[in-house]
Amino acid sequence: MTDFVLVHGAWCGSWVFERLAADLRGAGHRVLIADLTGLGSRQGEFHPGITLTTHIDDVAAQIAEAGFDRFALVGHSWGGMVITGVATRLGSRIDALIYIDAFVPEDGQSLWDLTSEWEHEHYIASQRFTPGAVAPLPGLAAPLMTPHPLLTMLEAVRFTGEEARVGRRVYVFARSWEPTPFARFAERIAPDPAWEYHEADAGHDVMSDQPAQLLALLQNLG
Repeated sequence: MTDFVLVHGAWCGSWVFERLAADLRGAGHRVLIADLTGLGSRQGEFHPGITLTTHIDDVAAQIAEAGFDRFALVGHSWGGMVITGVATRLGSRIDALIYIDAFVPEDGQSLWDLTSEWEHEHYIASQRFTPGAVAPLPGLAAPLMTPHPLLTMLEAVRFTGEEARVGRRVYVFARSWEPTPFARFAERIAPDPAWEYHEADAGHDVMSDQPAQLLALLQNLG
């Protein structure tokens, strides 16, 4: 059985992974859904100084608390930034990095570097209302979504060499979401033999659109 650590995307919380976590646990796996400072169930802890490092620290601390030695690390959307950062610290203990329709930064890249001028304008415009926070993008807003810390989008990931020790790298591209900012990653990763590439006939939230396919894929990692 595999231990799984799940990291959600921007503006979200652990609720996005509740069904997947239940299915994995039902199959006998241990699952940790990371709770990130200022988001989801921890939205009351929001402050403008939250950085990407804050969230990497959150995940690393919760892995230690859970007692996971080796594990598969899953990130959805913006969560790809976080799991990449965790891999720079714990790569030798990660059996697989799984990016679900997610950002895949290179060394020295931030989310700002990987997004468009349209998104940048939204990040900046949000500062007029809540300094240090970014409102959900138009079209993505949902009742449970909360503002996202701006600095997590501006801080770059810095490689250490530890990330190169990850056992496997997997990318799941949601091909039914248009327009998508993730096609660039799919195009780069699909032909790369260092990656395992999959596509889902799903919108961005693969966990809810194709739960059976995603569950099967994760179970096959073992």
